This record gives sequence, C-alpha cells and structure tokens, in this order.
Amino acid sequence: MAVSATYVVGEAASNLWRNRLMTIAAVLTAAVSLALVGSTLLLKQGASHATVRWQQGVNVIVWVKPSANPAQTTEIKQALAQNPYVVSCAYKTQAYDYNEARDLLAADEFQSLDLQSMPSSYRCSLNDPLQATEITDQFQTNPAVSLVSSPTQQIRTMEGVIRVLQWVFLALAVVLLLSATVLILNTIRMAIYARRREVSVMKLVGATNWFIRLPFMAEGLVQGFLGSAVAVVAVLGLYFGLGLNVVKTAANQNSLIAQMAMGGWEVAMTCLVVVVVGVAVGVVGSAVAVSRFLDV
Repeated sequence: MAVSATYVVGEAASNLWRNRLMTIAAVLTAAVSLALVGSTLLLKQGASHATVRWQQGVNVIVWVKPSANPAQTTEIKQALAQNPYVVSCAYKTQAYDYNEARDLLAADEFQSLDLQSMPSSYRCSLNDPLQATEITDQFQTNPAVSLVSSPTQQIRTMEGVIRVLQWVFLALAVVLLLSATVLILNTIRMAIYARRREVSVMKLVGATNWFIRLPFMAEGLVQGFLGSAVAVVAVLGLYFGLGLNVVKTAANQNSLIAQMAMGGWEVAMTCLVVVVVGVAVGVVGSAVAVSRFLDV
C-alpha cells in the first residue's frame, strides 16, 4: 500500500485536530521540559564565559624594591617579557603605588608609609591563573624583588567552584532531557492508546506498518516542533530578561551577569539544539509508541 505525502499530511492534521486536547497536552509538556533544558544549557555557557573573563582579570604583581637600580628593574622587565606564562605587563611607578595605597588603605595604616619607601611594581596578566605559582617561584628569590603577590588560593577555590557549577549544569541538562523524553513519550503514547482500535482496523484491512506509522510520526513532529518553538521563546526571554546580551563594559565589569554575557550566535545554537531535540523526541517517540499496537 503506497504512502503519499498528501495522505500523511492530511491524516496528521485531521488527527491533531480531532485529538486537540491531547495535542495541547503534548505540546505544553514538550515546551516546559525543553525550556528547562535550553535554559540550563544557556546558563552553562554563561558560566563558561564568566570563567574565561574572570581568568583574564587575574593579575600577578611583582613588587620591585625601592633600592633596586635601573639595571635590575630592566632585568626584571625582560624576564617577564620572555616568560611564556605572561601575556602582558604594565609598569607602575612608586608614585602610582603610593597613591593607590592611599585610596585602598585605612588612614592609620597609610600614615606609616612614605613615597620613598614604596616599591614600584609590574602588574602582569597570565595565560592561565594557575600559572601564578610559577611566576612566584621564579621572581621571589630575585634580590631586587621585595614580594610577588598573587591570589593563588582564591584562584584554586574559584576554579573548583566553577568546575563544580559546570558539571552541575551539565548533569541537570542531561536529567531534564531524559525527563522531557519520558514525558513526551508518555503523552504521545496516551494519545495513540486512545486510537488503538483504529490502528487495529487499519492492520486488518491490509495497511502496512509504515502506512500506519507515518501519520503518527508526522503528528509527533508537529507536536515536538510546536513545543520546542514555545521553549525557544522562553530561552530567548531568559537571555534578554537576565541581560545576557549586554556586553561587559567598565561600568558593569563587576556584575556577574555581564561576566556571563554571550553572543547571539551562541543563543541561536542553543535554540537550534532545543528545536532539533524537540522534533527528534516527537518523531521517535511517536514511532516507538505506535509500534506496540502494530501487532494484530
């Protein structure tokens, strides 16, 4: 028995309308589940962006003794420039560090300082914050260096926290995806169960399995697509609602949301994944659900 596209589309549309309450239930189930999956994937990408931007903002400071002569200062500069872990360094004079200390320290602490005793410094950004230990080991023994400061413990703590968060987001996305698959499959199975007699009659009059299966798969495709379309709207609402489209600037650099900001193409890829998953689950779920009723 030949199967035409007209027959498949017509039967699918007719069945969707005739069982519109079950169709709405399947679409809403898919929409809620896929929206949670898409939102989790979006937040996982945001956490990855925040990690990268946070790493770029970590500095190692090499404090040069006030007694260091120009040759020693130049030697430190050249060593930093040749170090493979260092991306760039900025030299800060004694006057700069003195003024910065005045802004950062309490008045009673600052009174014990004077310009002549203040060290100058090199503020360096690294390829990887965890490489700060290597810089400390290299320069701490230099006679012209008074101190090498780096937030080593904070770096390790933050790296651990971010790694755990990324795994949690990934695990949550997988669990939600499995839940979405089960919920959609059960909803479609209930819709097909209500029409099991119809399937049995079609089998008895000689209809092939694919002749029966294709309209149901087309229904699943439509239900999965509509559910994923609603989910995409929810994901975009989260993206714009949280302000994840706002690029990091000097004014908002301390904001976590600004650190998590991402480009439009990444959101588009997340939405595409949601649509593909929704359609795939709808089609496969329908094919699996109807198979149990094909043996007459």
